[in-house]
Amino acid sequence: MDARVLAVADQLLLIEREMRAIGIWGSESPSADRLSSVEPFCVDTLALEEWLQWIFLPRMKLIIESGADLPSASGIRAIAEMAYANEGARVAALLDALGAFDQLISPTP
Repeated sequence: MDARVLAVADQLLLIEREMRAIGIWGSESPSADRLSSVEPFCVDTLALEEWLQWIFLPRMKLIIESGADLPSASGIRAIAEMAYANEGARVAALLDALGAFDQLISPTP
């Protein structure tokens, strides 16, 4: 596994840790209907933290474990900034973790 893939894996763990630390890590999976939305980020059926926990993190872990190519772009921090606009400092570390993930996936030239 190359250094970038390892860095992405570490960042995914950090995102999970931050979600747990601020109390937005759920204990029960949403229903299959809610998880099967075709909308980006499942905006019509899931809160962002549910999408992160039940779709994004498992998919990224599967990509890493299978040796598949990482995505070529990411803009999750911007989505999270909108979703958590009223949360203030409580979500600052999570936003930083998501931003670092974005940079690992789509580094600026």
